[in-house]
Amino acid sequence: MNTIPLATAKARLAQYVEAKDNNRPSLIHEAFAPDASLTFSIDTDSISFPPKAEGADAIAATLVSEFAKTFDRCRTYYIGDVAAALDGNAMTIPWLVVMRETAASALRVGKGYYRWGFTAGDDGTYRIASLHIHIERMDTIADPGEVTLAALQAALPYPWLPAPVLAASIEAQASAQPALGFLNVFAQAARMP
Repeated sequence: MNTIPLATAKARLAQYVEAKDNNRPSLIHEAFAPDASLTFSIDTDSISFPPKAEGADAIAATLVSEFAKTFDRCRTYYIGDVAAALDGNAMTIPWLVVMRETAASALRVGKGYYRWGFTAGDDGTYRIASLHIHIERMDTIADPGEVTLAALQAALPYPWLPAPVLAASIEAQASAQPALGFLNVFAQAARMP
């Protein structure tokens, strides 16, 4: 059985982030197989998604078009070593999201993990066949003027975020401004399955 090359897996993950974070639904069709599936597990009441979506069209609607109606200035970070997370045609990797809830002009910070499945099409091109998104935590914080949002996003390399850099950046933000102590729960990646 052939396995997806690391460079291709990273390219698909980058396409997903570009699509979701920048409201580009057409990229979902490049990254995902036409019959791909999306599922969720959510440990918080502060955000909701349908339990599943079947097919690239439904995934684009759920994760890009509908998502963009509620959130903007989104940055999704992959935490840790992508190479170590790749296991054949599967990958489980923690994520962090920093974004703005547009209606409330509030900061949203969340974490969880992605479980990806890749498959090669008839032409040999690898695409995402399945994506499970686990949301461990999603906090809403008042952020007048989007100051905290801007500071957090400026401090974190995007979208590949080494775990030590995440911890150091959160610690630095919370130390510089004690009111940002709530961020400490995000200094560590989500619990993996």
